[in-house]
Amino acid sequence: MGLRLGDTAPDFTCETTKGRLSLHAYKDNSWCILFSHPEDFTPVCTTELGAVARLQSQFDARNVKVIGLSCSSLSDHEAWIADINETQNCTVQFPIIADPTREIATLYDMLDHQDVTNIDAHGMPLTVRAVFILDPANKVRLTLTYPASCGRNFAEILRVVDSLMLTDARKVATPADWVVGQDVIVHNSVQGSEAEKLFPGFRTVKPYLRYTSI
Repeated sequence: MGLRLGDTAPDFTCETTKGRLSLHAYKDNSWCILFSHPEDFTPVCTTELGAVARLQSQFDARNVKVIGLSCSSLSDHEAWIADINETQNCTVQFPIIADPTREIATLYDMLDHQDVTNIDAHGMPLTVRAVFILDPANKVRLTLTYPASCGRNFAEILRVVDSLMLTDARKVATPADWVVGQDVIVHNSVQGSEAEKLFPGFRTVKPYLRYTSI
C-alpha cells in the first residue's frame, strides 16, 4: 500500500544539490512539497523544475520548503541545473535529491513499473511525476501522480497549500477553482449560533451551501 492522506511521511537521509539532508530535520516544522520527476536532461522535466524555481518567492512567503527528486545522479543534477536556469529564465534554489538506488522512490511508491517507455538506459524503472504535500507535523496532506508525458501545474499545487493552510486555521472549505481572496464555504460542522458568531453575515444558497468572506 502506498502512502495515504494522514499518514506520517517516512523520514530519510539523502544526498542533494544542497548537501546531505534528512527530510524531517530539513522541514523543521514547516510545510513541504516533495516531488519527483522521471529523469534529468529531459524536456518536460526541464520545464517543470523551471516552473517551480519561478515560484520560489511564493513558496518562501508561505514558509514552504520544496524538494525535487529523481533517480539521476548528483553530478547530473548539478550539470542539468545550468540548463534549467538558461532555458527557463530562472534560478533553481531548492534541493534536488539524487536517488539512483531507488531507495527513496520505493519508500514513497514513486516508481513506474507499468510504462515500458519510462525506463533508464539500463532498463530500470524511473520515477513518475509524484507530488506529496507534507504539513508541519510531517503528515501527508495531498498526493498526486501524473504520467511521464504530462507536465504539472505547480500554481495549482501552491493553491492547494493556500487552501490547506486556511482550512486548518478556520472552519471553512474552499470551493472549486478558489484562490486566495475569494469567498469560502462555511464548514457543514458549523451550525446555528456558532455560524453566526464565526461568520457574521454569511450567505446561504442552500442549507448545506453557505458562503462567507475571510
